[in-house]
This record gives sequence, structure tokens and C-alpha cells, in this order.
Amino acid sequence: MRSLMMGALLSVGIIGCTTMEKRNMAIDPANLDESVSPREDFYRYANGGWLENNPLPDDRSRYGSFDALADKSDEQIKQLFDALGEKSFEQGSNGQKIADFYASGMNEDAVNQQGFDGIKYFLDAIERIKTEQELQTMITRLFHDGIYPVFYLYGGPDSKNSDWVVAHLHQGGLSMPDRDYYLNTDERSETVREAYKKYVTAMFELIKSKTPEQRMEQVLAFETRLAKASRSREALRNPEANYNPVTLAELKSAYSAFDWDLFFARLYLQDPGKIINGQPEFMAEFNKMLTDTDLDVWKSYLTFKVVNGFAAYLSEPFVQQRFDFYGKTLQGQPQMLPRWKRVLNTTSGYLDEAVGQLYVEAYFPPEAKERMIRLIDNLKRAFEMRIKNLTWMDQVTKEKALKKLDAVRVKVGYPDKWKSYENLKIVPDSYVANVIAANQFSVKENMEKMNKPVDKEEWHMPPQMVNAYYSPNGNEIVFPAAILQPPFFFQDADDAVNYGAIGVVIGHEMTHGFDDQGRKYDLKGNLNDWWLEEDAKRFEERTQKLVDLFDSFVVLDTVHANGALTLGENIADLGGLNIAYQALKLALNGDEEKIAGFTPEQRFFLAYAHVWGQNIRDEEILHRTKVDVHSLGVFRVNGPLPNMPEFYEAFGIVEGDPMYLEESKRVFIW
Repeated sequence: MRSLMMGALLSVGIIGCTTMEKRNMAIDPANLDESVSPREDFYRYANGGWLENNPLPDDRSRYGSFDALADKSDEQIKQLFDALGEKSFEQGSNGQKIADFYASGMNEDAVNQQGFDGIKYFLDAIERIKTEQELQTMITRLFHDGIYPVFYLYGGPDSKNSDWVVAHLHQGGLSMPDRDYYLNTDERSETVREAYKKYVTAMFELIKSKTPEQRMEQVLAFETRLAKASRSREALRNPEANYNPVTLAELKSAYSAFDWDLFFARLYLQDPGKIINGQPEFMAEFNKMLTDTDLDVWKSYLTFKVVNGFAAYLSEPFVQQRFDFYGKTLQGQPQMLPRWKRVLNTTSGYLDEAVGQLYVEAYFPPEAKERMIRLIDNLKRAFEMRIKNLTWMDQVTKEKALKKLDAVRVKVGYPDKWKSYENLKIVPDSYVANVIAANQFSVKENMEKMNKPVDKEEWHMPPQMVNAYYSPNGNEIVFPAAILQPPFFFQDADDAVNYGAIGVVIGHEMTHGFDDQGRKYDLKGNLNDWWLEEDAKRFEERTQKLVDLFDSFVVLDTVHANGALTLGENIADLGGLNIAYQALKLALNGDEEKIAGFTPEQRFFLAYAHVWGQNIRDEEILHRTKVDVHSLGVFRVNGPLPNMPEFYEAFGIVEGDPMYLEESKRVFIW
């Protein structure tokens, strides 16, 4: 990858590529299915060959070109870890911590021999609870150790003062991924619930509980009550409705059954200051459950939260039972990932920037940052032009939108300052002990940020992660190093391919600042209504059409996509496509040379479609439709493209073709 990255990104600038580069267009004909017309099913046309040649591995619930790149990143990290294992490091160094964390997880014999000894002190302490005060002390202790019973507490920017970190309370406590799994009565939900009951029972059996089925029923009833008090995922997407600031005194008055002074003091916060109470009705139910729920029920619930939270790091029976539910039942995955991948991902997750620093040194030269920034500048200029030319938005709102776009901060590759792990102790002989220590470190690190200025240089995604993000409070777009390689960026490909892939990713993240959530934050990242009322109304009319369009897609059998849940991502996909396409046209400057029979416009759309090609299991389709804010790959292609007139022109799509969307249903926003 070093040779790939050294020359990367200059070729995607406005000046265009050389003739030699154009010959390597990175559109592999073997990925296409030319038995399908692009006018019939563009996703299948662009990806059919790849889908046939890349069947789902048994250890995956889905697999696409995106996942193939993540695999490459894992292989690169494994090479680094293997090299670390052959070296000696000073105690307390990042190298020692990474090597010992990984080695402790890979020592399967030791992990199996320890069984659940590493968490037994939690379980014994829970069993000793005799009073309500002891219960609350245990709840607080679990927070300290990274287990979050009932609700979440974290430090994050104040959405109305984005320069300052405040405490946030958020609903939680559910061990199944969504409240609907507890509440819905459809066949799939019933199937998942029955499997969950077996799983919870099995976990109590593994810790040698005398009444496993009774304790399972207690856990299910407890969590079902939490589910009934929880907001839907769609409701959680409303930033205003989930912004409810209170003082500590107001929190203590509203939820007086809980010892908040003890709670915050144990979490390094004598005075948390301003607190954002995300879902007050959920916290009210928690307060009520403290007084009307038997201690034995609480003890069963807390016991399961501990076992479930650490099961992946215990002996094989715990790991297998956990996989059977979360992997096989929920996602349809026949086999677990190999152990090295699971341990690598855990190590990389907890020691994220320590691993990221190694990754960057090995695979990402500093020169690539400024080259990527040049491409981002091109996309930014294209977005600016599009905003200026909008016909549905008043000039007053346009000017504020342009100021916000101009203020977007850009981070590429890796942070300028790396996180310190000085206060984290990692040992070579206990995997679960390392996880607990890393949990405690992360909790303390986060709690100590509260009531302080936001660190604007901090990253919330490590360099080795194949992803990108937009932060509404920071008004910033972030592109980790690992995403800057095929199928997103190609060193020798022509502009059309790179704009269709990494260009759309950049435009996608920019558009998040102006989607249904992001538009509610101003240029400083504060929750602030800066839109004229009529412009906001016109925006919502357009986005509702996008909701309706995606609601119409059938994902499996009679199950439809959720246009409301995925709205933000769908806006970003459509906006990213339009912005990147305009940037491409500027880069082409009239050059319409065909390569292998494809025009630049066709290569742009093919490159975009290939990013989202994936094989996926039915169970995973149903699961992601319920919980994921992103649309399925097929709809990230066949959903936004029919809204673009340029797509019709590129492939000769006319009325009557399956890919044709009648003009009254087409959506144009950005």
C-alpha cells in the first residue's frame, strides 16, 4: 500500500489525469453483468459479475467491496501485530500494550482455562446486594467499569454551546439491538425473542445459576419495560427533541430515587454542571423501577449485563453462545470470524490511536494529506456553485449556507496529536482483565473532559478504520487514512472513477452538514435555526418525497425500507452524487474521451455503484432495515441515481424503463 499511497491524489485534481493514467480506468469489466441492461437494474449491471465471483464467506453476514477493503486493512494491521510480537518493548510503551493485549486474546488455552473467573468478582458482588443503597452503589460501579446498565452517561459537546463539553444522559439498557425486538408481534420479532430467551438462559447456566429460566424471565420482563419507555430510532434523530438541559439539582428533584451525588462522585464528577437529559420519560421509568422492582430482579438484570458485556472475551462456551444469538440468529452468519480477526478488532478498538499511529507510519505518507485536501477543495467549490444556483432557496438562507460550507473544517489521514495511553495498564496473561482496564481508562478519559472546552483537534475515528464522518457540533469532515485506497481511491485511474468513488464520499460527508439533522446546526456547530421559515418548509417538502421514495422499496418479501430512519444518509448520498458530478464536469473541461467504450459520465456512475456492491444474507437484510440509518447497498445505488437527469443521459434511460422515475417523484435538494 505504501507504493499506492505515495503517488496518490494529485491525479484527482481539477487539472485532470495523464493519457497513461486514463488507460487504467479501474472499471473491471469482470465486475459487470452485461446480461442485465443498465436501464433495467443499474446496481446489477454494475456489480453482477462481482457478486457472482465473490460469494458470501461463511463467517460473514454481508460482504461487499467495502468489506474487502476492511479485510485489507485488517491484514495490514495483522502484519504490524505479528512484527510487534517478535520484539521486546519497554514496560508501559504503546508497543508493549498492543503486543500484550493482542497476545492475551490469542492465547486461547489460557482464556478457556480461566472460564469466567475474570468477571466472577462482579457476579459475587451483585449476589451480595441486600439493600437499595447497595444496588445503587453497584450500578455506579458498573458504570465505572464500562458496563452501562439502564442508561448511558457520556461527555460530549453542548449542542447549543459547541465549544464546551457537558454531560449527556441517554436511554439504554437493552441487550437486543432495538426496542422493536421486544415489542413487535410479527413472526421475525417472535423468532428473535425466542432465540434471545434461549441465549439468556444459556448464559445463566454457564455461570451455574440454580434458576436459569426464572432469571431469564426476569431479565426479559425488565428489558421489555425499558423498551416500552424507549424512543424509536426515528425519534432519536430529532436533535431538538433530545436536547433537554437540566442542572444537577433539577435532575435530583426529578429522579429522586437515585443517588446522583454518589453516581457522579464515583465517576470523577463532583459537579457535572449542565446535563443534557436526552429522553426524560425514559429516566422517569428508571426512577420508578428503582422503587417498584424487586432486588432479585435487579440482580438478575445486572448479572446478565455483566456476563453479556464480557462474553466475547471469556472461554469458548460463552463466546459460542453469544455468537449463536447475535451472529447466527440476528444476522444469519453461519460461522464466527477467525479468532485473530476478532482479537485484532478488539485490540484496535481499545488501543485505537496507538494502533493508528503504527498504521500511518507503515502505510500512509504525510504527503498524501495535502493531496487529499486539494480534492476536497474542488468538491467544496462545486458545492458552493450548486448552493448559489439553487432555485428553491431564498438568498438570505443561501448566504448563511455558504458561510457554513466555508467554515467546514477538514481532517485527513490521521490526527496531528496522538492520544496518550500512559495511564492504561495492559498485562500479557488475561484478556478480559485487559478489556476491563481499557473500559475503565475510556470512562475516566471521557468523564475528565466534562466542564472543559472541546478539544477541536480530537478525532472520533482512528486512521485504520475504513470509513469517514461529519460532526455537526464540530462542523467538520474527517477522512481516515484507510479509506484512501481502492475501491474509493485509485492512484492510476482517471478522474471519472475517482470522482465517482472518493469524490462522492467527500460530497456525502459535506452534505451531512445540510441534511435533515445537520441543517439545524449553524456554522459554529450550535443547534440554531438559521433558515427562513419558507425555505425550511420547502426543504421538508423535498425530503418527504425522498422518504416516500425509499419507503416504496421492498427489501425482502413484504418488508419495506424505512425512509424516515435512513433519510439523513439518503440526502447525503444524493447530495454527494450531485456535488461530485459537478466537480467532475469542471475537471473534464469538455474532455469526453471514451475509455473501453464508456464515457466519463458512465465511468463516474459505474465507480459509484461498485462501492456499494455487496452480497448479504436475508437475516442481515431484516436486521439492518430495522436498526441501520444507512440504506442497503442496492438502494444506495438504485435509489438516488434515478433522481439525476445526468444519469438518464449517460445510459439512455427513457420512460418505460425500470430505472425510470417519473419526474413528479424525483427529488432535487442540493
